[in-house]
Amino acid sequence: MTQVRSELTRYLRTETVGGAILLVAAAAALLWVNSPWGDSYFTVTETVLPIKALHLDLTAADWTKDGLLAIFFFVAGLELKRELVVGELADPKRAALPIIAAVGGVVTPALIALAVGFGAAGMDRGWAIPVATDIAFALAVLAMTGSRIPASARVFLLSLAVVDDLLAIILIAVLFTTTLSALWLLAAAACFAGWALAQHKRIATPLVYLPLALISWYALHEAGIHPTLAGVALGLLTRVRKDPGEDRAPATRLEHLIQPISAGLCVPLFALFASGVPLDGKVFQQLFSDRVSLAVILGLLLGKTIGIFGISWVAIRLGIAKRPASLGYRDIFALSVLGAIGFTVSLLVAELALADVGDGSAAELAKAAVLVTSMAASLAGSALLLRRGRVHQARQHARALERETEAEAVQGQGEGSTK
Repeated sequence: MTQVRSELTRYLRTETVGGAILLVAAAAALLWVNSPWGDSYFTVTETVLPIKALHLDLTAADWTKDGLLAIFFFVAGLELKRELVVGELADPKRAALPIIAAVGGVVTPALIALAVGFGAAGMDRGWAIPVATDIAFALAVLAMTGSRIPASARVFLLSLAVVDDLLAIILIAVLFTTTLSALWLLAAAACFAGWALAQHKRIATPLVYLPLALISWYALHEAGIHPTLAGVALGLLTRVRKDPGEDRAPATRLEHLIQPISAGLCVPLFALFASGVPLDGKVFQQLFSDRVSLAVILGLLLGKTIGIFGISWVAIRLGIAKRPASLGYRDIFALSVLGAIGFTVSLLVAELALADVGDGSAAELAKAAVLVTSMAASLAGSALLLRRGRVHQARQHARALERETEAEAVQGQGEGSTK
């Protein structure tokens, strides 16, 4: 348990720093694209960086979306596997609430988005844009404004976001797989089997794993499945329990090695290339009149908050799940508002779902809606967390004062009996 807590602390610390870098990258993209040099932003992001031998004619933005995010999803897969085997999700009683909350936080935004945007172009898949919570962004906000909130809040938010990511990954696989190549799919499956076998045989050399990872990514790309899913699959196939005499399990070693790269480079670069949305009076006017952008805004802000908090409240009341230690309903509500921060995966889904709608303006508007709503959710969540932090601090001071009073009373009784 001590090792699990240590790994959780390290993971939270890395994701917190990564979330701060992500915010800087997103802000840089917005400043760049809305500056006098805005045209150069699109010149850079739309520059084709081809690997002609493999027929990969992808732009710089596509490489960050399809390539670098595969590393992010690999880390997500490792963390999901760890949580399921030795972490919070391994205990059914402790896992019940974040799992139920994550389901509510996916289903409710999807239903609201469908209801608001029904019939609008692109909403056949665009309803999936508001279903994901950005773990790095949310944890960064929690670290900056919720330091006085009990540690169980971080565990709840992390577990919820991990399950949320899994559900979002499943949606990406289902919604954005159009045509399948059976031969390439078999090639990917062979790579996954090879990875699992190498893990079973305790092979440690990267000379085995790196080629398998690259080939599986390329095979899924050619098979017609979004290649980032290769990262998830490989993460889930990695061993998380260490053998006797082994310092760390392979999943732990890989997280220590790759997670800083993912959080500090891959996700920020994706944010830099995906967040460049021109913002002017016309865009802000369309945000609140266009049905797709309204579906994203309401799906995230209302759907996430209502879905996470509402189903958590019902599950606790019915006795299906237990409330985390030291957390009240108001704390859970504040965390539910943070759940409305949809960034990395939401931007990815907006790109995938709406890139071919019209002249691409629908995707840009949806991305603007994600950015604006995520910022609103982070500000609202921060205000609630700061308020709850003051409440918890006051309670701690009251308990400390009570303990001091009791100690003085006991000491006084001892002195009286001596006399």
